[in-house]
Amino acid sequence: MSEFDKIIGYKDVKTELIRLCDVIKNSEKYKALGVAPIGGLLLDGEPGVGKTLMADCFIKASGRKSFVCRKNKPDGEFVNEIKNVFNEAAENEPSIILLDDMDKYANEDDHHRNAEEYVTVQSCIDEIKGKDVFVLATTNGTNNLPKSLLRAGRFDVIITVDTPQGEDAVEIVKYYLSQKKAVAEINAEDVARLLSGRSCAALETVINTAGQYAGYANKEMIDNDDVIRACLRVIYNAPESTAPHNPVILERTAYHEAGHAVVAEILEPNSVDLVSVRKNTGTVGGFTAYHNPDDYWASKIYMENRVIALLAGKAASEIVFGEVDTGANNDLHRAFDIVQRFADNYCSYGFGYWEERDSSPNRLSRREDRISADMEMYYARARKILIDNRDFLERLAKRLQEKDTIVASEIKEIKEKSGVGI
Repeated sequence: MSEFDKIIGYKDVKTELIRLCDVIKNSEKYKALGVAPIGGLLLDGEPGVGKTLMADCFIKASGRKSFVCRKNKPDGEFVNEIKNVFNEAAENEPSIILLDDMDKYANEDDHHRNAEEYVTVQSCIDEIKGKDVFVLATTNGTNNLPKSLLRAGRFDVIITVDTPQGEDAVEIVKYYLSQKKAVAEINAEDVARLLSGRSCAALETVINTAGQYAGYANKEMIDNDDVIRACLRVIYNAPESTAPHNPVILERTAYHEAGHAVVAEILEPNSVDLVSVRKNTGTVGGFTAYHNPDDYWASKIYMENRVIALLAGKAASEIVFGEVDTGANNDLHRAFDIVQRFADNYCSYGFGYWEERDSSPNRLSRREDRISADMEMYYARARKILIDNRDFLERLAKRLQEKDTIVASEIKEIKEKSGVGI
């Protein structure tokens, strides 16, 4: 078993790490080709994505004696610690140094990057030139680091470790589930979609929290409901207590959120990860979690579809109850923000609608008229989609009143029973 097999998912990152490890482990074959030693490797990504695990795997696979440097001393003492680590590594070559969480070595902002700690790291790297010492570092962001430290020759390779998405997220969810006593019916794809863009640490916490729910309920195994409850609690901050208890509010919230989900699914199938009547951070009612494709920001069509879906909550309530929906304020702000970007950021209406600092009153008036007209058009489209797919709306709203939260696979099932797309 390779050390790198401990890394779940991240196929492209693993491939690059394996290649770089071969360069330092089998340096003679590269020297024969005239290849110079690698000047250092930096793994950069937000906290919790597994950078330190990847670094540990790299170190063990290299077979070299390792020396780790982490910020665990006051500033003055820590500078000496950095020097000592580099000196020890130089005395024990071939060796490898891990500068873990290097961006935490000094509390500097991006206007004061020349902290003594970073200057020391930089000079130490320069001093070991010609020695068989490899420098490996991890950071949670490079904005506060001096560019001179990050340049080629000091760190030749910078690998960005993103939060797990798609198949990577599914693999990681399956791995964490395999470490627990869980039923086979848990839908890893549903869970991965709910956790898309979250760190590996967040994924692990969700699965562990699911186990807590199962244990408290005296279950023998973790099931799908436990995992969904954990996602709602940990990721969306929407525990059971936030679901409406008043049946009138529950019904109105269910139709509002069902409206969002129905229109989003009609316009872009499989685009809703979750819909719930529970409150989460920043909402006064339920919420709908949309799935953004990788090219979302590159397509005006995607953004237009999102506007229509955002307006569909208001449209659904007004179709069903025949009065103004007073709970759509946040949706309206988000929709207007997107349409305003059409005018200002993308000039999709033409240059005559672009708002500038010195725009004339006439131009501003025409711009506002155009934005308002398009909002009316998008709202009308949302209403038509809901009227044409009323059975889908009714079924989804009913299920939400019964269950309070529905995930992607259940939405697909309800959609098929409604005859949509068949």
